Amino acid sequence: MILNCYIIDDEPLAIRLLESYVDKTPFLRLQGSCTNAVTALADLSERPVDLLFLDIQMPELNGLEFSKIIGDRCRIIFTTAFEQYAVDSYRVNALDYLLKPIAYPDFLNACEKACQWYELTDNTARKKEELKSIFIKTDYKLVQIELDKILYVEGLKDYVKIYVENEPHPILSLMSLKSLEDVLPSDRFIRVHRSFIVQTDKIKIIERNRIVFGKQYIPISDSYKSNFQAMINQRSITGKS
Repeated sequence: MILNCYIIDDEPLAIRLLESYVDKTPFLRLQGSCTNAVTALADLSERPVDLLFLDIQMPELNGLEFSKIIGDRCRIIFTTAFEQYAVDSYRVNALDYLLKPIAYPDFLNACEKACQWYELTDNTARKKEELKSIFIKTDYKLVQIELDKILYVEGLKDYVKIYVENEPHPILSLMSLKSLEDVLPSDRFIRVHRSFIVQTDKIKIIERNRIVFGKQYIPISDSYKSNFQAMINQRSITGKS
């Protein structure tokens, strides 16, 4: 497994050290580095990565704030000279926390954790991809729904509405949207709003930052816009005049 990685640190010397560590680690491939977190945000929207080495104390936008913005788009290993941030780093679900000066064995150990995380995730994803249908409890009975026929899912506090092709009414079930999101294959279904998951292959029209399903308009919220745009960019063809 090869992990694409990126380095953000306001100290050029720290970047050069990490670049040398990446260079001698066979399962890492460097996609870029940056001394400014704000600039890095734009760069990462164009070049998604698997692993981010992220300093914490930086001007304009610190590493903890940056990690909240980037969310689950990649795994994070914090690199910092200040151990007081250790607890905060785990609150934002970082994989590891490396204290400067960083020794290569510690760096390698953190990267191996990242590799193990992705291998476990890949195995889970493969099981999801094998799913052809799911059983949903509704009206005191279990109903089997073919994944290929799901258009989108709407979350309503403690309930979800599953909209299915050629069905006049959605299927209502008592569950959270997150629990359903965890079951659906992530290569086919994408969260676009805190209340909506859509099947990417069923998207026909996107208009004014909304997905159009007949008379239903599904908003794409700022929190999920970058992931959605990355998916669209992978599928877009732009002609040249």
